[in-house]
Amino acid sequence: MSTPAPEKEVAAKQDGQEEEEQVVNPWEVSAGKGGIDYDKLVDQFGCQRIDAALVDRVARITAAPPHRFLRRGLFFAHRDMSELLDLYERGEKFYLYTGRGPSSEALHLGHLIPFMFTKYLQDVFKVPLVIQLTDDEKFFWKNLSVEECKRLARENAKDIIACGFDIQRTFIFTDFGFVGGKFFENMARIARCVTYNKAVGIFGFSPEDHIGKVSFPPVQAAPSFPSSFPHLFGDNDQLRCLIPCAIDQDPYFRMTRDVAPRLGYQKPSLIESRFFPALQACGENTKMSASDPNSAIYVTDSPKEIKNKINRYAFSGGQDSVELHRKLGGNLDVDVPIKYLNFFLEDDDELERIKTEYKEGRMLTGEVKQRLVTVLSELVARHQRARAQVTEEIVDAFMAVRPLPNMFG
Repeated sequence: MSTPAPEKEVAAKQDGQEEEEQVVNPWEVSAGKGGIDYDKLVDQFGCQRIDAALVDRVARITAAPPHRFLRRGLFFAHRDMSELLDLYERGEKFYLYTGRGPSSEALHLGHLIPFMFTKYLQDVFKVPLVIQLTDDEKFFWKNLSVEECKRLARENAKDIIACGFDIQRTFIFTDFGFVGGKFFENMARIARCVTYNKAVGIFGFSPEDHIGKVSFPPVQAAPSFPSSFPHLFGDNDQLRCLIPCAIDQDPYFRMTRDVAPRLGYQKPSLIESRFFPALQACGENTKMSASDPNSAIYVTDSPKEIKNKINRYAFSGGQDSVELHRKLGGNLDVDVPIKYLNFFLEDDDELERIKTEYKEGRMLTGEVKQRLVTVLSELVARHQRARAQVTEEIVDAFMAVRPLPNMFG
């Protein structure tokens, strides 16, 4: 049997001008004035663009309308999604894996994106899901105690559960609480396959980084393999895995896909999203940041706070005066309220009408922002009502190590 070709890799640090203009890795996302170049990113990472044919195929297989994130190209890249759908059509099942690094008390809207999309995938494909809360990662990267990381993980779990996941098909775990047994065995197998030089090439570790950081990637890789969860999948170590995530998480899974054949496992498939921009971002230069409260809309924000943040901080593509705006129209490429509506306004026809009216100058910045305030206020209010129903006992139930007898039913 021939040795599989390694996954295409990209060093986290790039040479020359490109390093200054665009850096995308699990801990840093930044770009030059032009914003993130997704075409360059796809080429560098070696993943594939999602095209209309793939979106149509998902809709046909699931007999459900494609999620707006999918039909609008917000989840835009993949690895082996077509192969996964081939197997699914032949009757083979798969499971979903996504996660969250708990470093803040509450989630912001950018954090919700992968969970909203993962819920859609769980619903239409009727498959199980594992959600990893990497409290150990945040201990390694943030100035937080172990106890605080564990507390934040449970608080974040409540927001995740509020997204509506099916408890009969969902297992949520924290690394500090769950890692051991078969999961740890897979971590050790993965770690032995990756040299230090390879880890530096993928993740950009420096000599100043402590060894906790270097040791972490196998922890995030292990959930990609079903044998890490014997209570769910028994001896089925060939079950396929699909990982919905933002594209900055791709380095972890390039590493995972590279080592999978050497361990006798299937490579995980990925479906990857664009970044959700900060309020002040011009275009898509930066992600929302949990460390800057004015860059983000939080799921704990009141309608008044949402209105204030949108009106004061959301970067506008409108002109400097009403007269000039009527003449020249708005710049959709840099307008943050338009980008947020692209994520959260469900009605395609209304979205296109707003874009057209704004671009041609018939709709003003204030009107676009007001529509966004309404959309986000309703979304956040729904989330707050759902979260209020999530008790500590419900969190315990989702985290209980248990079989899921109807997970494919």
